[in-house]
Amino acid sequence: MLVSTTPEAVAEPAALRHNKPYMLLMSGRTIQLIGAGIGAFAVPLIAYGITGSVAKAGAIAAVGEVGGLLVALPAGVVVDRVDRRKLIIGCAAAGILAWGWAAVSGLAGWLTGWQLAGVLFVSAMITAFIGPAESAAIRMVVPAKQMHQAMAAVQGRGAVASLLGGPVGGLLYGLGRMVPILANAIGQAVVLVATLFVRARLNDDRDAEPEHPVKSLVDGLRYCWAVPLMRASLGLFALVNLVAGALIIAITLELVQTGTKPFLIGLIEFVSGAAMLIGSLFAGRLLDRVRVGPITIFTLALLSVSLIGMALIEQYWAFLLLLGIPLMLAPALNAGLGGYVVSITPDAMQGRLNSVLSLCWLVSAPLSPVVGSQLLANVGISTTLWVLAALLVVTVVLMIFVRPLWRIGLPESWSADVITWPSPSAAASLPQPGAHEQDDPARTGQSPH
Repeated sequence: MLVSTTPEAVAEPAALRHNKPYMLLMSGRTIQLIGAGIGAFAVPLIAYGITGSVAKAGAIAAVGEVGGLLVALPAGVVVDRVDRRKLIIGCAAAGILAWGWAAVSGLAGWLTGWQLAGVLFVSAMITAFIGPAESAAIRMVVPAKQMHQAMAAVQGRGAVASLLGGPVGGLLYGLGRMVPILANAIGQAVVLVATLFVRARLNDDRDAEPEHPVKSLVDGLRYCWAVPLMRASLGLFALVNLVAGALIIAITLELVQTGTKPFLIGLIEFVSGAAMLIGSLFAGRLLDRVRVGPITIFTLALLSVSLIGMALIEQYWAFLLLLGIPLMLAPALNAGLGGYVVSITPDAMQGRLNSVLSLCWLVSAPLSPVVGSQLLANVGISTTLWVLAALLVVTVVLMIFVRPLWRIGLPESWSADVITWPSPSAAASLPQPGAHEQDDPARTGQSPH
């Protein structure tokens, strides 16, 4: 029998803007992301100023990726074992100390490259914990039928952070190179204060004795593998992330080496963020009417066509326009898939689920710059775009045959798909589905034999 762990809601829940715990979590994290974007703009400039070397500045920035990668999976275990409210507050406090120390050291002239690398390493670890904790917390305070709207808002705040990070970061850096670093610390302080006012329970009731951390980690991996949608599509979406990241790097470097003005290069990022923001505004309404499967295939196919158009035209205006059009649909795709897997996952597995999803992005993130830059250096921008388009077309074709993707219904049906997952001391195999779901393992999380 399916057992729902989603918080019960009335037939017509109040609008999300009236959901105080949700608004506190979202507002705090939004300010923190904007502060992080401002800081991210300044970090490479500060690193170069300290070291005087582009290579060393790049190495310092890469340290942060390593920190997040190392703790991605253990972070999910911690999120599922501890009080999430206290965890978010603790992570925010650590972020205040790390970035505050960096700002003070920079103002005093003590900051070295190694010290900045250490701050980035700690910051990446904090993000690896606070991201899954916040996602799991949102699942506890948002009714299932509103999850797609909540996830669309998450996409929108990311776009806002992208839009504001560069321009505001540049403005603040002009006032003083450590000012953007202070913005990062202030963002963490806002998260801390906002979370202190959250009074809702952010964890499900736990009466059982906590299992061994290693066993908990293995159980989380087993869960993710047992869900047909994740098993069939995680690799494909990691490939999509790789292609998207390589595309941005290749276009940026091509514009740099052809002497494009910095303002015009920055305008591409601005237009991309604006497209994502516009898309997030109608993502919820789109998901109310169209199932996730068609949205996913159409969005990725449209991106493939855009890449082919860029390869054929090879003009700045083509990069600007053709990149923005498919990105307007990206929030609906991300909110639909993200909202669905969060909605069907029991609370006890939320942290580990989100850590596995984060790991897929963290694995592809360091590879994207390498793929994009190496292709550009060896075969030029036109062939690079053709190669990336071909990879995306293959991905779309494979995605068409992912049956669990097509089984996802409209958001109003997601609560019926909640997965029953036994504890390690329970049955060794997943429970049998209910009578109405016996032939559909995608809805029960049961692996087909």
